[in-house]
Amino acid sequence: MTDARKRVAVLISGRGTNMAALVAAAADPGYPARIALVLSNNPAAPGLEIARAAGIPAEAIDHRSFRGDRPAHEAAIDARLRDAGVEYVCLAGYMRLLTPFLVNAWRGRMLNIHPSLLPAFPGLHTHERALDAGAKLHGCTVHLVTEDMDAGPILAQAAVPVLPDDNADVLAARVLRMENALYPAALAALVTGGGARPDPTAWLANPLPKPGALP
Repeated sequence: MTDARKRVAVLISGRGTNMAALVAAAADPGYPARIALVLSNNPAAPGLEIARAAGIPAEAIDHRSFRGDRPAHEAAIDARLRDAGVEYVCLAGYMRLLTPFLVNAWRGRMLNIHPSLLPAFPGLHTHERALDAGAKLHGCTVHLVTEDMDAGPILAQAAVPVLPDDNADVLAARVLRMENALYPAALAALVTGGGARPDPTAWLANPLPKPGALP
């Protein structure tokens, strides 16, 4: 039987934790998208093996083979996405700044998840910066990708408390649990055209505890 769900590719550079959350959500036949392809710029990315173990085509297009020619690397990525019939692209720890070529090719259909409550703390080291700023709430944001880093239209956010004894690693782990819930929900809302705020527990086998109960 033909799978009529939206075809999604996930771009990763490392362990692929949020990619694995999307794969797990898409294992539910009621989920409105399927993960059709996982690509990485890093052939050693552990997330590639996670995807393959789930039966998903997973490949590396190593940026180093392009000798600094970023447009050529992105053209190869774009060609592979189109060959696979991909309709939406999710960035999940993809650690390459994109050029306008790829951003514009997938405008409105490329998502990213960022570990902060944007517009607060764009860029790197978000957890350390949240602690240094004395933030009481921290969290994650799913947004559409535009040419300006971490500045695209926000699709969904989820918050966690910052506790008095937190360090960056503890806070990062708390935020990551919310990321793993929020990303599948936001993707589902986008591909179905839903305008309602997505439920970040909708596609979890074991729903998250309330934010105040998170360790």
